[in-house]
Amino acid sequence: MKNAGVGGAAVPGRLWLAGTEARPTGLFSYNPQKDGDVITQKASPDKPKDLRRRAQARLKSRTAGLEKISPEEARNLLQELHIHQVELEMQNDQLRQTQAELETALTRYTDLYDFAPVAYLTLDDRGWVLEANLTAARFLGTERTRLVQQPLAPFIRPEDIQQFWTYLVAVVQGQPAPPLELHLLGKGGAEVAMQLDSLLVPDAAGHPQVRTSLIDITARRRAEEALAASYEKVRRTLAGTIQALASTVEIRDPYTAGHQRGVANLASALAQEMGLTPEAVEGMRVTGFLHDIGKIAVPAEILNKPGKISSMEFDLIKTHSQVGHDILKGIEFPWPVAQAVLQHHERLDGSGYPLGIKDGDIIPEARILMVADVVVAMASHRPYRPALGIDQALEEIVRNQGTLYDPGVVDACVRIFNEPGFKFS
Repeated sequence: MKNAGVGGAAVPGRLWLAGTEARPTGLFSYNPQKDGDVITQKASPDKPKDLRRRAQARLKSRTAGLEKISPEEARNLLQELHIHQVELEMQNDQLRQTQAELETALTRYTDLYDFAPVAYLTLDDRGWVLEANLTAARFLGTERTRLVQQPLAPFIRPEDIQQFWTYLVAVVQGQPAPPLELHLLGKGGAEVAMQLDSLLVPDAAGHPQVRTSLIDITARRRAEEALAASYEKVRRTLAGTIQALASTVEIRDPYTAGHQRGVANLASALAQEMGLTPEAVEGMRVTGFLHDIGKIAVPAEILNKPGKISSMEFDLIKTHSQVGHDILKGIEFPWPVAQAVLQHHERLDGSGYPLGIKDGDIIPEARILMVADVVVAMASHRPYRPALGIDQALEEIVRNQGTLYDPGVVDACVRIFNEPGFKFS
């Protein structure tokens, strides 16, 4: 049931929910133009006397005709006033709760921003600091007030300045810019290794702003240096182990010793000529040094026999590939050394030994090793024959490329020897 308001207008007897429906017109509706108020975008505050005069005038305009209302209408009007008062109180409670929640969120954001373990800066396109958290100021050994609205350049190591400008320009222009590692100058000029990661976020006016995070990578740099030193130590240990293994054959067979060094030099040169990685080149050098280690199982008198060897003696010599594989397979090299040693006497057409495998089953390292082995062997003196020379060795591999030897390896070998100055010995 609706209560009659002034002039017969309906007055709801319930609470109005803000934002859900329009308020009813009537005694407590407010129309600025009707009430004689002019609202401007930037109104000046009223003086107390003027404010009271305007309030009285507004009340008079709203209460015109109240002397004519009945007691029943007056009671309804009073109830409406009470409901309106309760509504305002509830709205005020909601506003206070919302304000408290905003203050809590602001405090939480400030704590997360200022006390984060990562330094945060906002830069403009000139490299000036627009914003900074407390962590950034601490990293740079200064106060935030002395950092904000100042250029970042004085805090960068001089030799890294150009690198920083190149990075900043790329970020501002929206180009791909991977994280930048440089040294910033902390308190007392102490250098701190930092990693910068940035994101372009224009402000409301469209001006470029660069949000930058800075991570102290000093500990990581030290760990990397320690790891590099450890790797170098392991590499030297491995080189010593390889040399010791190779020496076991050299002691028994001086000819094999020189042959292994020659194959190591030529195999690594072939790998480099073919565009392999430095790690692969080193792997071929190691494999060349060890490729004949299996000859330790062959009697020295056969290896050093000056005359022609028998078929039985040759069969014994051919076992060195398998023996070498068996010796090396238990060592965890970063390259397939044992497999290459096993296959270095195989041939593309399947005529090699010990397995008689063909083209597709022979690994790339063995393809390089077999060419290097043949060239060095033919070009060097052996107990059972004089040296045949480089020209005859190259003629052999060119004539049989694609049949016995990999064409790509043969071409690389020819290129190497066509360039003056190369020596495998």
